[in-house]
Amino acid sequence: MTTARHTRQREVIAAVLQQAEGPLSAPELLARAQVALPTLGTATVYRTLKLLQQQGEAHAVKLDGEPLYESSGRGHHHHFSCNVCGRVYSLHSCPVALPSGTVYPGGFVVEGHEVTLYGRCPQCAEAR
Repeated sequence: MTTARHTRQREVIAAVLQQAEGPLSAPELLARAQVALPTLGTATVYRTLKLLQQQGEAHAVKLDGEPLYESSGRGHHHHFSCNVCGRVYSLHSCPVALPSGTVYPGGFVVEGHEVTLYGRCPQCAEAR
């Protein structure tokens, strides 16, 4: 495999992550990236995700199932997981007023937090 091709694959995968409305699974990322690069394979996606994480350009989001991936640098945000269609969306408002350094009852010192809300996304709620 040539360096230019590898670079093009990395660029496409990074662009898909940046344009996504929420974190993506590796198979979702593969399907979207194959629109631009039809010959892109699963192994290349996983290798590129590992590289992007090592470079700090992407990170894994851990929910109940398989890991999902999103671009880094999006600032503090949380996620909404649709119970009907399974899509995960990024939420850009924080429902928790719990700043870093807060001492939680029992002596727990907060350094950060993650929140995932579950329910029906607008499309699935409308269809019901």
